[in-house]
Amino acid sequence: MKIPFKKLLLVCCFLSLQHVFCQKNRILFHNATVHTGLGTVLKNTSVGIENNKIVFLQNIFSFKIDSTKWNKIIDLNEQALYPAFVSSNSTLGLTEIDAVRATLDFHDVGKMNPHIRTATTFNTDSKVLQTVLTNGILIVQATPKGNTISGSSSIFFSNGWNWEDALIKADDGIHVHWPNPIQFKKEQKKDNDLTQDENYLKECEELELFFKSAYHYSLQKKDQDLDLRFEAMKDLFNGNKKVYFHANHVRQLLDIIAFVKENHIKNPVFIGGYESYLCLDRIRDSEIPILLTRVHSLPSHDDEAIDLPYRLPYLLFKQGILFGLQNEGDMEAMNARNIPFLAGTAMAYGLPEEEAIKAISFNVCKIIGIDKDFGSIEIGKNATFFVSKGSALDMKTNQLSHILINGNFVKVENFQKELYNKYMEKYGLE
Repeated sequence: MKIPFKKLLLVCCFLSLQHVFCQKNRILFHNATVHTGLGTVLKNTSVGIENNKIVFLQNIFSFKIDSTKWNKIIDLNEQALYPAFVSSNSTLGLTEIDAVRATLDFHDVGKMNPHIRTATTFNTDSKVLQTVLTNGILIVQATPKGNTISGSSSIFFSNGWNWEDALIKADDGIHVHWPNPIQFKKEQKKDNDLTQDENYLKECEELELFFKSAYHYSLQKKDQDLDLRFEAMKDLFNGNKKVYFHANHVRQLLDIIAFVKENHIKNPVFIGGYESYLCLDRIRDSEIPILLTRVHSLPSHDDEAIDLPYRLPYLLFKQGILFGLQNEGDMEAMNARNIPFLAGTAMAYGLPEEEAIKAISFNVCKIIGIDKDFGSIEIGKNATFFVSKGSALDMKTNQLSHILINGNFVKVENFQKELYNKYMEKYGLE
């Protein structure tokens, strides 16, 4: 039986294309100073990736490069290679211009909103996201804000075609803003004028009732009436979802520890934890990790040391408490670019350098539940990392030369750098 020439040609073309697309993309980053994200640094080390996985990690003096095994070899000449830095508890991708309400997509109406999701609202075309990316922030936990239960966060790459392409993990946890036991009256402005909030106990009881109702709902049969709010909370009672408690006051922290025990919560996390230094033993014994309040802050009280916020990471590290650094606060989306420098400040105030790196990479990934694939430079981990010409924790030397997200190269230039280069060239200042 004769096969028509055109059909034969099409078959050959298809097989050739199939061969091209099935080829393994193997890239070797040679001679790097590798900050593993696990508290160690490996000098003169080569890192090899195949498609989107790290498959090779070895000292350059212990092997001879076989160029036939690698599609591309990049000599880094001892530049620093880091795992992805993470912006946790962030409005990145959910806001663009703080003064324009139409660009804000992180605060919904209602008091108890566990069913509100950021998974489908993440904007990969955000200009803010692009500028943060080029400082090493390659992973974002997009988080809803406001109200008592603000909703469910999701975790994304900082680069992608759309939210589905960028999504790492949907609905990783529910965010609870614990009632505030302290309030200022209108005429009060000083610490010594603080009074206990009369509504505090009432609000805590209301929150506990909601959690108990959600727990009993989770035990009911499948044919019960559907409640979207309680459906969203089912997985937090079996440990498949985190519960992020936003709290800073020492009374809040202690009350949450008791609340967690009484309400079948398996994976709690503190967000904030400013006054954790007043109850370090209790927090350590509870084994609840902390995503620490913004380090670049002033003390909250008149009688505190001026450098207390800078020293908090070291105090937690000294006590063996699992913690990560985050950047919640004013203009938090655009200020996320400063997360490496929060770690740098913590390092200047006692935290060892590799532990400072760990606090914005592996520790955060472990706390938010993606450490199996991200947060460290190890064989088998996802190839999401970057290379800096100097220390990434110093704003003078945080100059990225390569970025890989999920095994794909991402450009290291953003529109701000492009404008800078444009006008440097225009006025002959290069």
